[in-house]
Amino acid sequence: MAQFQEVSKQSGLHPKPAGLVLQYGTAGFRTNAKLLDHIMFRMGLLATLRSKKTKATIGVVVTASHNPEEDNGVKLVDPMGEMVTPTWEGYATQLANAEQEDLLAALKDIIEKEAINMSQEANVFVGKDTRSSSVSLSEAVLDGVSALGGQSKDYGLVTTPQLHYMVCCQNTQGKYGEATVEGYYKKLCHAFIQLTKNASNCTDDQKHLSVDGANGIGALKVREMESHLKRELHLSLFNDGSTGKLNHQCGADFVKVQQKPPTGMQMNSGERCCSFDGDADRIVYYYTDSEGQFHLLDGDKVATLISTFLKELLTQAGLDLEIAVVQTAYANGSSTHYLEDTMKVIVRCTKTGVKHLHHAAKEFDIGVYFEANGHGTVLFSKAAEEKIQQLAEDSNTNDERKRAALLLQNTVNVINQTVGDAISDMLLIEAILAIKGMTIQQWDSIYKDLPNRQLKVKVSDSRVIDTTDAERRAVSPTGLQEAVDSLVKKYSRARSFVRPSGTEDVVRVYAEAETQESADALAHEVSLAVYRLAGGVGGEPKPLH
Repeated sequence: MAQFQEVSKQSGLHPKPAGLVLQYGTAGFRTNAKLLDHIMFRMGLLATLRSKKTKATIGVVVTASHNPEEDNGVKLVDPMGEMVTPTWEGYATQLANAEQEDLLAALKDIIEKEAINMSQEANVFVGKDTRSSSVSLSEAVLDGVSALGGQSKDYGLVTTPQLHYMVCCQNTQGKYGEATVEGYYKKLCHAFIQLTKNASNCTDDQKHLSVDGANGIGALKVREMESHLKRELHLSLFNDGSTGKLNHQCGADFVKVQQKPPTGMQMNSGERCCSFDGDADRIVYYYTDSEGQFHLLDGDKVATLISTFLKELLTQAGLDLEIAVVQTAYANGSSTHYLEDTMKVIVRCTKTGVKHLHHAAKEFDIGVYFEANGHGTVLFSKAAEEKIQQLAEDSNTNDERKRAALLLQNTVNVINQTVGDAISDMLLIEAILAIKGMTIQQWDSIYKDLPNRQLKVKVSDSRVIDTTDAERRAVSPTGLQEAVDSLVKKYSRARSFVRPSGTEDVVRVYAEAETQESADALAHEVSLAVYRLAGGVGGEPKPLH
C-alpha cells in the first residue's frame, strides 16, 4: 500500500534512538525534548488511526505542562475532549517503543486488532505550548498525520484545555460551541458577564485579580481574552513570558509545593492572586494576610466553593438533582468533613489521577472534581442540562426559581467540561465570589485545613505495595497497614496512607493531624514503617525536626 511506503519514507526523517523506552502515562509522554521527535511523528500516525476508528476528529497537544522548559511531551484527545482510552494508551506505548525496522509491523498490528478501515477519512487537530521545542515537535506530529493520508488543522499556540474544547466543539457539530479560539473566549466571557450581572455593587477593587501566568501559554491567552471581559474583571498579569523562564519559581505547581508566592509577583496584603500551571489546566488561589502570612486555597477549597454555590442554586431553583464532589485520598480531611457534615453533599473518593476523577464525576447529575493540585472541572449530565434549560425558559416559573435557573445555565456555559481549565475555573471562581460578595479571606475561612505532610521513601521496587479502598489502605506487604493504623491512633484527628508512585521507585506517604508537629511526627513514623517493611534503600528516613 502506498500509505505504508509514505510512512516508511517519512519515519526515516524521524528516527527512533535505538533502545529508548518510554511509557504513555496519565499525562501522555513526557521527557527531555531532544528525545521526542520520533514519538511526535508516531503520535501523528496513531491519532490518524484513532480518527479513522472513531470516525471523529482527534486532538494532539504538544506540551509538558508544569515540567521544566527543556522537557516536552504529547497527549492525545478523544472525540468528546476527554483523555484517550487505556487500550489506546497501550497502543501509544507499543508504537513509541517499536524499533525503526518494526514500526510498520506495529502499525499493522493496531490496524488489525481494531479492524480499522484505512479508506475512512481522518481528521486531527494539533496545538502546542510556548516551549521553543514545540515548533519542530508539532511539525513532526503533522508529518505523521499526512503520512497516513489524514487531514489536519494546526491551531498553533493554545492552552491544553482550549484544544480539548475545540475537539469537543467539532465532534458535536458546534453544539458545544464554535471550534475557534475566538469562539471559546466569546462563550466563556459572555457567560461570565451574565453571571456577574447578579453581583450587587462590585467596586473596582473587588473586580481586581493578580494572575501568575507561569511564563507560559496561559499568560498569552489571558491577554488575548481580556478585551472580551469588558472591564468586568481587571487582571494584573505577572510572569507573562516576556522575561522569565517557563515554570521557573512560578506557576501553580511551584506555589502548591513550596507553599509560597511565585517570584516576580507584587502582592498587597489581602489581595486575591492566582497561579496557572505551564499549559493552563491547573489553578490555585492565594493571598497574604496583614501579618504577611501566606494562605493557599488549593483544589479542595475550589471544589468546596463551587459545590456550595451549585447546591444553593439547586435549592433555590427547586431542582432535584444529585450533586457530588469527587476527591482523592490527598484531599484534606477538613474539606471532606465540611462537605459531608455541613453541606450534606455526597463525597466520592477515587484513585489518584484525573481520569479516575472524571469517570466517577460522570455518575452523578452534577459531578465536581478537583485534585488538591488545582486540576479539575464540573460535569453536568445531559438530563441535568435539559432540566436547567427547561426551567430557565419556562414562562410560568416564579422569579426566584427563574433567577437560580438562569444562574445555573450561565454556570454551565462558563465551565469547560472537557478537562480542568485554569481560565474557565478562574472565571467561575471570580463570578461566584462576586455574586456572593465574598472576600478571599471569607472563602478561605469556610473550613480550616488540617496540618499535613507528604514524604517520599525510596524503595528497591515500589510494586511491593498494593492498595485498596481508593489507595487509602495497603494490602501488601503484610503488616504495613496494621503498623499505619496503630501509629495513627497515637494522634488526634489523624489520618495517614501510603501509595506507590506511578513514575519512580518511591512510596508516597501522606499524614494529617490536629497540629503540624503531630502531622510531621506521624509522617516520619509511617515512613520508617515503609522503609522497614517495604524494602527501603539508602539511609533510614530522618525525623523532620
